[in-house]
Amino acid sequence: MKYVLVTGGVVSRLGKGVTASSIGVLLKACGLRVTSIKIDPYLNTDAGTMSPFEHGEVFVLDDGGEVDLDLGNYERFLDIKLTRDNNITTGKIYQVVPHITDAIQEWIERVAAIPVDGEEGPADICVIELGGTIGDIESAPFIEALGQFSYRVGTGNFCLVHVSLVPVLNVVGEQKTKPTQHSVRGLRGLGLIPDILACRSTKALEENVKEKLAQFCHVPLESIFTLYDVPNIWHIPLLLKDQKAHLAISKVLNLAGIVKEPSLEEWTSRAELCDNLHVPVRIAVVGKYTGLSDAYLSILKALLHASVACRKKLVVDWVPACDLEKETEKENPNAYKAAWKLLKGVDGVLVPGGFGDRGVEGKILAAKYARENKIPFLGICLGMQVAVIEFARSVLSLLDANSTEFKPDTKHPCIVFMPEGSRTHMGGTMRLGSRKSIFTVNPDMVERLEKAGLSFAAKDETGKRMEIVELPNHPFFIGAQFHPEYKSRPGKASPLFLGLIAASCGELDTVMNPASVHQHLISNCPKSVFVNGTSKKAPNGMADVRYNNGYCNGLHSR
Repeated sequence: MKYVLVTGGVVSRLGKGVTASSIGVLLKACGLRVTSIKIDPYLNTDAGTMSPFEHGEVFVLDDGGEVDLDLGNYERFLDIKLTRDNNITTGKIYQVVPHITDAIQEWIERVAAIPVDGEEGPADICVIELGGTIGDIESAPFIEALGQFSYRVGTGNFCLVHVSLVPVLNVVGEQKTKPTQHSVRGLRGLGLIPDILACRSTKALEENVKEKLAQFCHVPLESIFTLYDVPNIWHIPLLLKDQKAHLAISKVLNLAGIVKEPSLEEWTSRAELCDNLHVPVRIAVVGKYTGLSDAYLSILKALLHASVACRKKLVVDWVPACDLEKETEKENPNAYKAAWKLLKGVDGVLVPGGFGDRGVEGKILAAKYARENKIPFLGICLGMQVAVIEFARSVLSLLDANSTEFKPDTKHPCIVFMPEGSRTHMGGTMRLGSRKSIFTVNPDMVERLEKAGLSFAAKDETGKRMEIVELPNHPFFIGAQFHPEYKSRPGKASPLFLGLIAASCGELDTVMNPASVHQHLISNCPKSVFVNGTSKKAPNGMADVRYNNGYCNGLHSR
C-alpha cells in the first residue's frame, strides 16, 4: 500500500479537502485504485452533534456514519463509498486504547485495506488528509503518529503533500513566501518532511517565487505546484495534471512504469461546461443556517450537478426561514420584506432538513407559497414534514396540525416519533445511512391526506413509514424523508434534484422523456421502486424522477 498525506499550514480553510480529493482524481485517472482517510483531531467521536455554524455540514455515509464534510468531497470526486472508519477522530482513538500513536497507525493500515470502489482487494493508494493547521495543539498525537508511520512504511511508500498559503501584499503586489517557509519549518520540527508543496494563491506562482520556496523549504522545484483561484473546484485536478503532479507523486512513491497518462477528458468537459453556462436557474434555499453555506454543502453540490446536467447556471438565493415569519414582520420589517422578495423572485424552492423549531413556521410558509403558486418545490427530511403540515393546515383546515417534535400536545399530529427515536437523549438515536428515518407521517392521517390530493408515492419496506410525498397536480412538488444530496455525483445528478432543476427551467417533460436523457445521468437509478406497497416499474426501464427512493439515491439523516 502507498500513502499520500495531505497537511495544511499558515491558515485554516485553504482547501486541503479539495486538494486531497483532486490528488485522488488525478491518481485514479492514471489507472490506480484510490481510497481516502480524513483525520479530524477534535474530541467528539463523530460530527453528529456539532453545530453546523461551527463545523459546517454533517455528511452521512452509507453505513450511517456522521462525518466531516470533506468525506463528501472524497465520495463525489472519486465516486466511492466510504465507511465511518474512514474518518478518524481523537474521540474514536481515545475510546479504543491508551497507546495513541500505535492505535492511529493501526487504524490507518486497517481502513486503507478496505475496498471502497466496488472492486475486490485493497486500493493501490490511500490519500490521507490531516485536518486542522500544522501547529494546532490537538493535532500533536496524530502528527507524531504520522511521523512514525512514514518511517514504518518506508521510503517509496509515503508521500507528504503540504498545502500552504502564498499571500500577496496589496501594497507592493508581491507574492510572499515567508508564511510557507515558517509552516514548512514547523512541519519539519515535528518530524514530517514535505515531498511536495501545493501553494494556494490568487494567481499562478511566479518562477522566482517557486525558486525561493525550493531553496528555503528544501523541496525540488518540479515538486512545487500552484493551486490558484479557479472558477470552480473541478479545475483543481486539471491544474495538478497540467503541472505534472502525478509524475512528482509517482517519483516519490516509485510508481514509474505503473501509472498511465491521466485520462480526464470527461472531467475537463464538465469543468469547461460549468464555466460557460449563462442561462440562470434561480433556486431559493429556505433554511436555518443560511449564514454559513458549508452547512448545506451537499445540497449545493447536488443543485450544481443537476444544473450542469440541464445546461443552466445555478444561482442560489439564501432565505433565512425565520425572516419569512410574522414575528419578523413586526420586529424587523426590512428583513421580512427582503426575504419575501427573494422567495418571490425564484424559479424553484428547496427546503432542507434541520433540528429544532426555530424557523419551522417560515419553512411552512415557503412550502405554502410554492404549493399555491405552482413553484417547483423539493422538501428534504424536515422539508418534507413541513410540506405535509402545511397541506393539513391549509387544505384539510386542521389549523393545529404539527409535528410532535415541536408541539407534543397537538390535536392533529401529522408527524410522529417512531419507537427508535428519542426526544431526551442526544446522539446515537437516529436511524442513519442507506435505510430509514426518525420521523414519519402519522399513518392514521395518510388516507385523509391522500383523499385531499397529497400522494404518498413511496414507503419503506415495512409499508408504514412514508418516504416520498408529492402533489400530482403540481408542476413539481416533492418531499423526501431521506437525503438524496449525499448520493449525487458530478455526471450522475440525483434524480430528485434533477427533477427540481428541470421543472424550474420548464424542462421537466424533456428530462422525463427517456429518448432525450443521457444515460450517464440515470445509470445509478433503480429500475423499480417501492410505491404504495408494490414494486412500481419505471417508464421504459428508466428511473422516474418522481419516484426514486432512498435505497439507491438517498441517505437518512436530519
